[in-house]
Amino acid sequence: MKLFDKKMTERMSWVVYILECSDESLYTGITTNLARRITEHEQGNGARYTRGRGPLNLKYMEYCNNRAEASRREALIKSLSRAQKLELILLENTAIHGYEVNLGSI
Repeated sequence: MKLFDKKMTERMSWVVYILECSDESLYTGITTNLARRITEHEQGNGARYTRGRGPLNLKYMEYCNNRAEASRREALIKSLSRAQKLELILLENTAIHGYEVNLGSI
């Protein structure tokens, strides 16, 4: 899946995201409204895990076609090690900025 493609964002409503907490831990979740959900996390109304761990930084987002797809992708990302999640973040950030890099597959 590509990130930040305007045509895809118009068609898709579910987002898988990774937040980095102030303690450098990573939180993965899904939502239909990323801005609202991040605000909820920052106000302490989001997931219990993120409470008291702000400020939060959005490190990764990926659009999905439906909730089932987003939930499957969330579960897959949550099963990754921290190093694999950081590699996923790096690969996507590299792709967004147009650089080619071969770090192996996730």
